[in-house]
Amino acid sequence: MLLPTREQAITGAFAAAPLLDFARRAEQAGFDSLWAGDSLTARPRLDPLVVLSAAAAVTSRVTLGTAALTPALRHPLTGAHQVASLDHVAGARLALGLGSGFPMPETEEEFAAVGATFAGRAARLDEIVALWRQAWNAHPAEGDSDFEGRFWQAKGLQRLPAPQRPGGPPLWLAGSDTPRVLERVARHYDGWMPFLPSATGYAAAWRRIGELAAAAGRPAGAITPALYATITVNQDAAAARAELEHYIGHYYGRTLEQMAAVQAYAWGSAEQCAHALAAYVRSGARHLIIRIGSLESAGQLKQIADAVLPRLKEVSP
Repeated sequence: MLLPTREQAITGAFAAAPLLDFARRAEQAGFDSLWAGDSLTARPRLDPLVVLSAAAAVTSRVTLGTAALTPALRHPLTGAHQVASLDHVAGARLALGLGSGFPMPETEEEFAAVGATFAGRAARLDEIVALWRQAWNAHPAEGDSDFEGRFWQAKGLQRLPAPQRPGGPPLWLAGSDTPRVLERVARHYDGWMPFLPSATGYAAAWRRIGELAAAAGRPAGAITPALYATITVNQDAAAARAELEHYIGHYYGRTLEQMAAVQAYAWGSAEQCAHALAAYVRSGARHLIIRIGSLESAGQLKQIADAVLPRLKEVSP
């Protein structure tokens, strides 16, 4: 489940207590993981690493992750330090979905606000990941660990605190199904977190990742196939769509029809939502990250836990 921090960008209410209550109830309801998104000025909300640190303190079992973190908004060394620190706080329950920045004017303005370069952002993300991994695998006893990249150079990485999990948390790429994205996932990442609007397209892309990963010499199971999807549950399908339209319109400033062309959405009864998500499971998805498409997240959480989750587990391999 996605923690409802995105709703803060709609309501302008930034209280942390409701988020932590949601985290507790989601874990008790049987969900496997909790996720938080990242935005500074484009769609302001609380910082995901801080929120997840607090969520780690009120939960004990669930994985905690970012869906998705934009590393470019932080200096690479600061990011490496923050993630390693959070990995200790979370007891190695951490996974990071990483994004290079959604191609929208608001995101480009956000990059400019922190002095980050928007052009070439995918290559820059891959280099940050390489720097992080070098830092997390460096050992003081082995001497200096210096990073010499195209965009960043850093000395003495071995002096940074190491994460609790050896080598650091798994890093998933939040991206689409373009050939370049699939190649980057296959070569450099531990997971793939798309929001593809078609289960058929998902299946084709996942097969291609498998082919590319095998060609790169990566072992079977090295990459987790995930999915980021937004659902609104209501027995009345028209009411569910209207609720989702309200959410999307206020968050993106665009229509559901526009966003559904590029992102995964489902609405209607629990059976309808489960049916739509099950198509992705049959296409290879193994970790579904669900965003609630409603400002009534508490009620939706219960409906998803009681009615949608059991149906999905029935089709899970």
